[in-house]
Formats: sequence, C-alpha cells, structure tokens
Amino acid sequence: MKLKHLLMSAAILGAVAQTNAADQVTVIRAGKLVDVVAGTVLKDQSIVITGERISAVGPSASTAVPAGAKVIDLSTQTVLPGLIDMHTHLTADAYLGGYNALGVSDVRAALYGVLAARKTLEAGFTTVRDVGSSGTGFGDVALRDAINDGDFIGPRMRSAGHLIGMKGGHCDDNLLPPDANYVARGVADGPWAARAKVREMAKYGADVIKICASGGVLSKGDAAGAQEYTLEEMQAIIGEAHKLGRKVAAHAHGASAIRDAILAGVDSIEHASLIDDEGIKLAKERGTYLVMDIYDDDFILQEGAKAGILPESLEKEREVGQLQRDNFRKAFGKGVKMAYGTDAGVYPHGDNAKQFYYMVKYGMTSMQAIQSATIHAADLLGWKDRVGSISIGKFADIIAVQGNPADDATQLTNVSFVMKGGAVIRQQ
Repeated sequence: MKLKHLLMSAAILGAVAQTNAADQVTVIRAGKLVDVVAGTVLKDQSIVITGERISAVGPSASTAVPAGAKVIDLSTQTVLPGLIDMHTHLTADAYLGGYNALGVSDVRAALYGVLAARKTLEAGFTTVRDVGSSGTGFGDVALRDAINDGDFIGPRMRSAGHLIGMKGGHCDDNLLPPDANYVARGVADGPWAARAKVREMAKYGADVIKICASGGVLSKGDAAGAQEYTLEEMQAIIGEAHKLGRKVAAHAHGASAIRDAILAGVDSIEHASLIDDEGIKLAKERGTYLVMDIYDDDFILQEGAKAGILPESLEKEREVGQLQRDNFRKAFGKGVKMAYGTDAGVYPHGDNAKQFYYMVKYGMTSMQAIQSATIHAADLLGWKDRVGSISIGKFADIIAVQGNPADDATQLTNVSFVMKGGAVIRQQ
C-alpha cells in the first residue's frame, strides 16, 4: 500500500508540475522588435508568453505585466522570431568528407547530431528541416524524437529519413568497390519502386521526402548538372508523398532536372545552381520555393581538402559555386520565392547565419533575408501557424541581438538570447 501511495503521489506531483509549467507567464521587454510580417521594426514592445506560446504582443506602455510574471529585460536589444534553416544535415560532420565518412557508424552519427542540434539552437535557429541521413538507420528521425521527448535540447525538426534517388546517383554511395555490393537505403529505380520508397520513409517517421533529381557536388562519379530521376519517376514520388501528406524537396543543380521537378509538382528546389530562364519562369508561375545554399562554397573551397572532400568534388564546386550565387540574384530579382537553407553539415553546425551576408550581397535587403528565414521558411515547412513570427498563438521561439539586424543581417551571427517554446536556452 505504501508503494501504491508513493506512486500516486508522484503522479499527482508530476501533473501539478506540468500544469505549473503550462501556466508560467513570462514577459519580454524588447527595445526593438522585428515584425517580419509587416517588414518593419517596432520600438518598446512587450511580448507576453504563457507556457510555450505567445499570448500577447504590443507596446510596452499599454501591455500589462500579469501578476507573478517573470520579466526578461531585453530593452537594449533587438528581438525577432527564432530563425529557420530549411536545408540541414544534423547528423553529418563537416570535417568527415569523402572516404573519411566511411568509418562513421549510424549510432556515432546520431550522437554527433546531439551536439550539432545544441549548436544550431544556440546559434538562434529554433527550427530546421533535416533533409537526409546517411547509413542504414534513421538518425535524423531518432534525433527529432529525442528532442521532442526532452532528452536533449535542439531545434524543432522536420526530418526526411533517407534521400531517395537512382542507383549510382547522388543519393547512392559510390565510394565502395563493386565487391562490397553496397546500395544506399534510399535507392529506387522506376516509378513504382520509387513510390514504395516514399512509403518506407513515411513508415519510419519521415515528415518530408527528399529526392535527388540531379547529380551532386560531393558525390563520386556523377556530374552535378546531369539529370538523374526522370519526369515520370518524380511524378510518382511527388504524387505519393502528397497523398501521404508529405512535402517534397528536390536536390537539383541542373536546368533540366529543375524544370522536370517543378513540372512534377515539387515543393522546393534545393541548390538550384544552374537554373535557367525557363526554370525561373516555371518556379515563379507555380510558386515553387528555391532553397539556395550560397554560403558553403566558401567552406568547401577553403577547408574541403582538409576535411577529406574528393578532388573531383572540389573541382565541381569551382564550376558551380559562383554560378549558383549569380543565379540566386537572377531568380530573386524575377520574384521567385526563396526560403533560407544552408546545407549545414557540409560546413560546421552553428555557423548557419553566415549565409545572411551572401543573400544581401546577391540582391536581398537585410529584412528580405530575415523574412526568408522566418515567415517564408515557415510557409514552405507547413508550419506558418506555429513558427516564423512573433504572433499570438505561435510558439515562443524568440531570439535577440545587439543592434538592428534589419539594417545589417550579419549581426545574426552573434545572437545573445535564445528562447524555444518559452524556455530560455541562452542569455548573455
């Protein structure tokens, strides 16, 4: 009986603790607040947070502080919504490229992901889309679930599981000799096999489907611009994914692969390095997002050889890196929708905000770059009702910096305050 009473008492105390956490009220006093929806910066604002979500936002002079609320004074800083990176690989180590990556087990990659998740969140990126694990396990899915369960701290995640692509293509692993007889778990050739692979990813927890429409830079034996999946295969994958309620991201460098992926109904084109006028026109007409990683060229060319990236991959990067940046300017200038995505894991995790500099250099204002990493990324993610702006009802995912990032987005590389779901993660 005593044990029974102890267990009942523990259950009651646990329920009370959860209720108290849900009722906790916090007020942030913001010297400046970036309204990413309106594209303006407001002064002297207060944000009221109840539990995990924002319950009120308004001028400090007219926003009452509820009795017993915890007050966080950020009156000398600029507050903005937590940032979103739409192209990450949290279980990847940037310094283990090429053949160096063959010695990494699925378990070790997942454990590395724990560190990467913390670094990413502390850098101000409170939400990410993880677009592919390596190996045979589902390390990104496991990491997402562990974060959701409170085992580790990290950003909110949408996970893809394994990249789906053709045998011998960018989504396969071509580093091993034929006698190893190894084929990556996401490989599927033909429309029905590709449909089955979508179902497998969904079965094991994928929130989003990632496909390889073209070759890639960091893969062995393929050309970055060469189309790999056919239009018919992509139509099958995208149709199946959408039927199952999953969006589809297409790795696509080459113009023909970009065109066919858009025609097949893909939700986003990743990289888009060699997009042509037809691809830009189609993306604008169909509302397809481009997610262009225009920072990591720096890391690949400066640190890639040290990290073990193959010489052929370094040469491919030299061929497409600047073209990608030029095409970013061109596509954005034509009004194509852009969401922030960096290919984190190709460069070290936590450096996600370094891309803001290049997005401004190649055509965006600082505010537009911030919007790409907030409201536009949330829209592509399918979470615009949860994240992406400091609005009533959304999660209290909030960051702060000194100065005004709406004038200079590079200030986002030095975040001084991070909150996720009402919990303070970092405060300098």
